[in-house]
Amino acid sequence: MGIKILKPGLMTTIQDAGRKGFQNIGVSPSGAMDLFSYTLANLAAGNFNDEAVLEITLIGPRLLFEKDSIFSLFGAETEAKLNGINIHSGKPITAKKGDVLSFGRMKAGCRTYVAFHGGILVPPLMGSRSTYLKAGFGGLEGRTLEKNDVLPIRQSTGRFSRSWSLSPSLTSYLQHDKIRVMPGRQSDWFSPDAIKQFSEQEFTISADSDRMGYRLKGPSLTKAREIEMITEPVSSGTVQVPADGNPIILMAERQTTGGYPKIAQVLSADIPILAQKKPGDKIRFAAASLDEAQTAYKNHAKTIAYMTKIVKEKWEKEVRINEEN
Repeated sequence: MGIKILKPGLMTTIQDAGRKGFQNIGVSPSGAMDLFSYTLANLAAGNFNDEAVLEITLIGPRLLFEKDSIFSLFGAETEAKLNGINIHSGKPITAKKGDVLSFGRMKAGCRTYVAFHGGILVPPLMGSRSTYLKAGFGGLEGRTLEKNDVLPIRQSTGRFSRSWSLSPSLTSYLQHDKIRVMPGRQSDWFSPDAIKQFSEQEFTISADSDRMGYRLKGPSLTKAREIEMITEPVSSGTVQVPADGNPIILMAERQTTGGYPKIAQVLSADIPILAQKKPGDKIRFAAASLDEAQTAYKNHAKTIAYMTKIVKEKWEKEVRINEEN
């Protein structure tokens, strides 16, 4: 018993922080596309480790609680209701056995995360409970969730005596359309005109984008010289340019190596911005220095560390109150 799927939504999967340490044998890290929202959803639910959550894309599911639970939401702006009553993200919410959680379409952004106190207890594979859709393993049978699936979770005892929530300003990144990048290893292979277009023109995320990569439509980026490259390692945020000149940004389920020239690398701090973009959205690239990239990374880590400290204090206080009562 746990969470029963009454309606699966467009694409709902089980994800955690990713599968680490297996890229040398060709296994993608996978994991949550937006690790920032994933982490904050877990924190609000009282999970201070990388617990498995639901990643909801564009159109959300309808879920039945078969046992008492505490859960939280964070990420894209969506209409979420518990037993028909609107609920808000970034706060712990108590659900009782028989309660129904439902979602509408995303109003802003692309992905919302649902964390349950104690996590989703599907068996880990290679140290992770993440679903790797392209390979068909992890999560629940390596697939998106379907009607009548049941997800095991821990039963929560306790109820929150006071209401608190994470600051709405933490979702301000949903509105950003500029993605900061550093030069890729083969950026000097491209013509000056291509580099100028990449830096100044607007690109549209195409409909055939997925968790593996975002395909972009815009100016065709031409190489200054036609040479073949040896396949080499890639990472999340690598911007490759295939022969047709249309860039591809590698995302969570990316391959571990690639043979297309890399014009740029997205700053790790900006990957959550990308993860919340949907087909049809427009983006622009902005050049960043190594110092800017390192500062952005440190600021991102400081935000997570600060929020972990604050939320942990709130949870510990609520636990003490529950024990006293």
